[in-house]
Amino acid sequence: MRDSEMCYNDYYVGRHKSELDTPALLIDLDVFEKNIQKMSDYFFTVNAELRPHLKTHKSPIIAQQQIAAGAIGITCAKLGEAETVVDTGIRDVLIANQIVGKQKIERLANIAVNSDIMVAVDNVQNVQDISDAATAEGVKIRILVEVNIGMDRCGVEPGKAASDLAQQVIQCPNLIFEGLMGYEGHTVAKPDRTEREKTTRAAMQRLVETKDYLNRNGIEVSIMSGGGTGTFDITGSIPEMTEIQAGSYVFMDSTYHNVEGVGEKFGCALSVMATVVSRPTKNRIVVDTGLKVLAKEFGIPQPINVTGLEMTGLSEEHGKMHVTDDNVTLQPGDRVEILPTHCCTTVNLHDRYYCTRNDIVESVWEISARGKSQ
Repeated sequence: MRDSEMCYNDYYVGRHKSELDTPALLIDLDVFEKNIQKMSDYFFTVNAELRPHLKTHKSPIIAQQQIAAGAIGITCAKLGEAETVVDTGIRDVLIANQIVGKQKIERLANIAVNSDIMVAVDNVQNVQDISDAATAEGVKIRILVEVNIGMDRCGVEPGKAASDLAQQVIQCPNLIFEGLMGYEGHTVAKPDRTEREKTTRAAMQRLVETKDYLNRNGIEVSIMSGGGTGTFDITGSIPEMTEIQAGSYVFMDSTYHNVEGVGEKFGCALSVMATVVSRPTKNRIVVDTGLKVLAKEFGIPQPINVTGLEMTGLSEEHGKMHVTDDNVTLQPGDRVEILPTHCCTTVNLHDRYYCTRNDIVESVWEISARGKSQ
């Protein structure tokens, strides 16, 4: 434990959450633990297994808890995240992204010395470059060919293009072709369950058909990876899928809370504690939480447990709230708890979690992969 973490633990553990200095990122441990268990329980009922995404919580502490609950390994978005979790002893890590460029590929090969790292590819030259680095380091690197299944971001096209790239991987020394990856990110947050299931199954069918194409061409596909919190029980129920990369379920946010079939299953465990710093008029309150601690790409976050109060805008350091009920008595120094609209990007704005149970701080966890974007 670092000295700074010991300091925060010594000072805040045992205190009521309203005593925290603000802005403070909170985890309700009871809700958080139930979310982990509910997701784990689901994967005992299907063929697929859970490989949760670190990009949501950025915390090896939480990753270890997910693995203890049954996850097969961890998914990372960036090389820096993978380095962080491998340093804590987690070996089975997927970087669900392309690792490109000499510096990063050398780091990837270094990670492979102490882990069973797996990475996504969608480019022939990138495959060759990873093979060269792995050979030079004397390590093996596991490979998933990413397939574009409708999100139109990364990934080769389904069918022959994926098969050709897989064949290239197989021919390269020190690479192990494991299978395919496809992310249905364009469907995961559709609020209506029927529409989400229809579009998800259509997207994943492209991945399944690509697997069949590779099989017909003599290429064995061991891993089929994809999925997210919004589609965990849709993609997870497809027999060909072997692992699901859900992440946001541990915390949830107001966006996912409004996704039918997801918000009912998982509770909102993450919030930001703010302090009222000004009430210049009867109908306007200003808090100390702005864009540097709250993400708003999915909409402006809103206060919880206070009726008659609406967050109307965020500047760098301030959140502006409109009072619609004369019974709101908040004054400078009072605390307001806010529910994020996007947990992943909000977490990346903070240094630590204040973990509470029954509103009392039980522990403080450093967000050690925060800012690991390289």
